Amino acid sequence: MTSAELRPTASPGEPAPDFALPAVNGTGTISLADYRGRSPLFLALFVGLWCPFCRRAIAQIATTEPALKATGVETLCVVATPPQNAQLYFKFRPTRLRMAADPELTTHRAYGVPKPVPDPEFMKALETVKINPDGMFPEPLPIMAAAETVGKLDGYMENQTDHADMERQWPQLKGQFLIDRESIVRWANIECGTEGPAGLGKFPSTGEILTAVQMMQGG
Repeated sequence: MTSAELRPTASPGEPAPDFALPAVNGTGTISLADYRGRSPLFLALFVGLWCPFCRRAIAQIATTEPALKATGVETLCVVATPPQNAQLYFKFRPTRLRMAADPELTTHRAYGVPKPVPDPEFMKALETVKINPDGMFPEPLPIMAAAETVGKLDGYMENQTDHADMERQWPQLKGQFLIDRESIVRWANIECGTEGPAGLGKFPSTGEILTAVQMMQGG
């Protein structure tokens, strides 16, 4: 699977790229500088709310966040949609997670999260590769069917903003990073990074994230 990248993915040992983004739950902006010198950060970069796997992963992170906080690690989710659209979504699906909005994917680009080229090879993979992220289905499904099934399960109705986000963003991948209190990347996980298209929709488990935190903290 080829990809168009503006820079290499931010890797462990590198300074984390700075960002300043509009807050979703609250006012003002959220920046990496807010955490520097204060606490490590688990940063999860999502695409727009049109992505059913993103919506599911955000709910998963909400269950992981208390365990991360207990280790001293703060959590920030970045969703690639205008703040108003995200606020509407979370009005009906409240979350205690700290959220920021980045509709133009500036943070994805800064952190080098790949965007595959939708060439014939990629399009064929969408039709032929079967996935079962986290074992959520009785059996693996083709990628597009899997996305459609998850969307039906959560009953989400896309709006015009979601459609515009999807047309602009697809097929942008997602990424997660652990950043220490000195703003150095200590761990990175990129969707499809090890499995190719078979990894679409997968998100690291709570155990995997906490293991990465232990390694970061020298445990």
